[in-house]
Amino acid sequence: MTDQPLAVVPDRWQRLAAAHQAYTETVSPYYDETLQEVTRRACTSGSIGKADIGALLMWKRLRADTPWVSELMALADADVRRATAAATAAARDTSLSRRSAAQAGRAALASLPGFRTGDALASAVLTAAAPDRMAVYDRRAHDGLHALGIPLSHAPGRYSRYIGAIDQLLTTAPDPIRHWTARDIDTALYWMTAYQHSTNLIDTPGT
Repeated sequence: MTDQPLAVVPDRWQRLAAAHQAYTETVSPYYDETLQEVTRRACTSGSIGKADIGALLMWKRLRADTPWVSELMALADADVRRATAAATAAARDTSLSRRSAAQAGRAALASLPGFRTGDALASAVLTAAAPDRMAVYDRRAHDGLHALGIPLSHAPGRYSRYIGAIDQLLTTAPDPIRHWTARDIDTALYWMTAYQHSTNLIDTPGT
């Protein structure tokens, strides 16, 4: 993705809106309870510890039988919280653009096992820390951007570019999409490709 303004054709905005509607109608309204609980604790503590990272790991349906999980568990929770506190402060820093906040927050997590590469779990932590600014990344949301005609490379700094794309979508979108949250955008992007509903969502009345 570049810093050029996004040019999304009208029918693709319709696809995004239809995907969001289908997501809200299909996915349990209780699915995000785990994320919301972690967010509440992060709001109070200003950081996210190992127990809540474990909860987010389950919420994201990521594997826990990997070497990095053992490495993370071997760290003191205080050390983990130092990194996540810095990430939380960066993600919430309204003096930074949404994209710059994402870049700083992602960098603050990079020293932790499980956060050195890939953006799935890191994005969940940052979204829990700053739910009004950040969004969850996964390969399906990545593919959703592509379906809108928005390129996103896998080069270093992908998460900040992803958030930059979402920010531009929110800025340039027609009503009612312009009033969505970043989380609304990521779930719509996810649903556009997760179950290949895009065509049916456009053509089926009442969806």
